[in-house]
Amino acid sequence: MIDLLDVNLQQVPDAYLAGTWRVAERILNRASATTPLAQATTLQLQEGHLQVDTASRAIRGQWSVQRDALLSRPYLHLQLPDEETTALVTRLRRAPDGHLRALTLYFQSGMELQLLQP
Repeated sequence: MIDLLDVNLQQVPDAYLAGTWRVAERILNRASATTPLAQATTLQLQEGHLQVDTASRAIRGQWSVQRDALLSRPYLHLQLPDEETTALVTRLRRAPDGHLRALTLYFQSGMELQLLQP
């Protein structure tokens, strides 16, 4: 098992959240299971452009990072054609060699996504 190190979310540059992330685990809670984000297998975050891949299709949209004024916590604002939401970045971890990163997002709907980036 690889030991992952926590990254300080208040100091991480917004661009560090970019890349292709594979959905490793999802917890829907009260969120609808029919939305593209609830069915996502990968999220591609590239310079403002978002692509959500599901088992049946790819949906394009936009994303940006917003930070709260008090603690500078990062939120991802995701805009898709039929869905717009914000997710708090609750945890960002990386392997000591930098080759593996893990990102946890908590959405307004109560859904939680755990993402991996090899």
